[in-house]
Amino acid sequence: MSPSIRFLLLLLLLFPPPTLSSLSTHKYDPSSRLTLYVNKIGPYANPQETYPYYSLPWCKPEEGHQVNEKKEGVSIGETLEGHELRNSGYHIFFGVNSPHSETSCTQVLKKNDVEELGRAVREQYFYQMYFDDLPVWGMVGETVKGQDKEYIFTQRHLSVGYNNNRIIEVNMTSDGLEPLEVGHTLSFSLTVTWHKTSKSFHNRFERYLDNEFFEHQIHWFSIFNAFMMVIFLCGMVALILVRTLRKDYQKYERDEEIDLEGMERSIVEDSGWKQIHGDVFRPPKYLMIFASLIGTGWQLIVIIAGVILFAIAGPVHGDVYEERGEVITAFIVCYTLSSVVAGFASGRYYRQFFGTPRLEASSRWQMTMGVTVLLLPCVAAVVLSGLNGIALWYGTTASIPFGVMFKIFAIWCFVSIPLSVLGTMFGRHFGRKNCFPCRVNSIPRQIPDPAWYGNPVFLVPLSGILPFGSIFIELYFIFTSYWNYKFYYVYGFMLLVFIILAIVTMCSTIVSVYFLLNAENYHWQWTALFSGGFSGFYVFLYALYYFYFKTNMTGLLQTCFYFGYMGLQSFGMSLLCGTFGFASASWFVRTIFQNVKVD
Repeated sequence: MSPSIRFLLLLLLLFPPPTLSSLSTHKYDPSSRLTLYVNKIGPYANPQETYPYYSLPWCKPEEGHQVNEKKEGVSIGETLEGHELRNSGYHIFFGVNSPHSETSCTQVLKKNDVEELGRAVREQYFYQMYFDDLPVWGMVGETVKGQDKEYIFTQRHLSVGYNNNRIIEVNMTSDGLEPLEVGHTLSFSLTVTWHKTSKSFHNRFERYLDNEFFEHQIHWFSIFNAFMMVIFLCGMVALILVRTLRKDYQKYERDEEIDLEGMERSIVEDSGWKQIHGDVFRPPKYLMIFASLIGTGWQLIVIIAGVILFAIAGPVHGDVYEERGEVITAFIVCYTLSSVVAGFASGRYYRQFFGTPRLEASSRWQMTMGVTVLLLPCVAAVVLSGLNGIALWYGTTASIPFGVMFKIFAIWCFVSIPLSVLGTMFGRHFGRKNCFPCRVNSIPRQIPDPAWYGNPVFLVPLSGILPFGSIFIELYFIFTSYWNYKFYYVYGFMLLVFIILAIVTMCSTIVSVYFLLNAENYHWQWTALFSGGFSGFYVFLYALYYFYFKTNMTGLLQTCFYFGYMGLQSFGMSLLCGTFGFASASWFVRTIFQNVKVD
């Protein structure tokens, strides 16, 4: 058996494909026993501050079977999303009504119970349950206006709609407010009623989708506005650069004719981007780090494109919003398989600056490969380890179990790293080797002091504005989906915005690099990377605005999780857009210097 087949088998064993869970038929026989799963509970304003359902001091069903037993077959994505499904212990049978409120358990409130439950009511704790993989939510209690007293709901009612032998919809309502007082006896109960419906099983999740929010006119308008920005920007770049470059070429051709006639070239005209033809293809400073960043950026591009396309193909394998943790599962699978892309891109870029294998053998290409393998996982591990420590301290479901960490580490060691090494080898042996249009001079040219419009300090921040402007409306919908309990499903919009982002980033970076080269600054590689990647900084600034003005998040745990996640997202955004910018700038530089005659 070949090593590649072993890698794929190990990946399938440790990490089942995310599409398998959608194959469940969800068909039941009459009067068959069903399980109501309790998931997590926490303050409504803090999405990541969630605790196990039975962490609150309320009683469990006295005659329930297998109460608090964990659900089997939970995926890595579900665990990373903080889901912790456990058997509620309630007896529910398919198609059998239990309309009369029967007490499932009772408890006498103690002082500690009143304090903990009262705090949960004041902080607007809500819980989530799953019935046949359909989520339902309910509030723990409420505070009655005009009274400085908390009340808790003790009666819950499930209304289940079914079509033939399949469950189509589930609704939960709460009632029976009881005061939280020391010594008071609480009696919890659950009733279930069943009713027939004509709705299709395949459309049962549509009721959870907020069509009015996601398909609002402003969403369509933002897409149209971004599309018009692309047309305008591309046209402007083409017009400016074509006219300017044509003028430059004509000037240089006149200069060559004047030189042939023995006339001296004007000192005033001896300037511009052609003057650095002998230096423009020098390797960038810190080549090893730069090549690793480019490789990681291409990997992120493949990951995001893969996840979006996987989500768009939902009707084929099951919509991602119907399965818990599906997007995270797809992300990890795409990351693992795209490691070969990261290795290939970094190895190929590093190799092109060495004319012979002996020169490359004396270089540090092995370290470049190592940095490429470690860059993204180490950054994520540092941030997530800190967040995991805080989650463990608080005892929330957001903490990552050791078993899941071991699985992820095993996948990275036995699949991701070998694929990255394989990609690096392909990049070294099949990439372009020292094939630049112009020969590099042995002595670097001195860079003159630039005008303000040719200074990278000015060009880099300005270049990131337009890419950010093309996506910030979509960022609002994405942030609202993740931080405000909405199911994001318009992945077609996301794909279109992703393409627009790539085009705008490429165009704006080309303009920045042109101004830089015109200032006779040949250190364009890092400028191109930062110009495209600076939009990630604007994304983080927008995250700051969203946190303070669009949410009610409080507490150390939620604040750390929010800014930790947003920091990782902004870092990834910078690498992704920076790679787009560098790729376009590299093509632009090669193109203009291929058409220049040099001595």
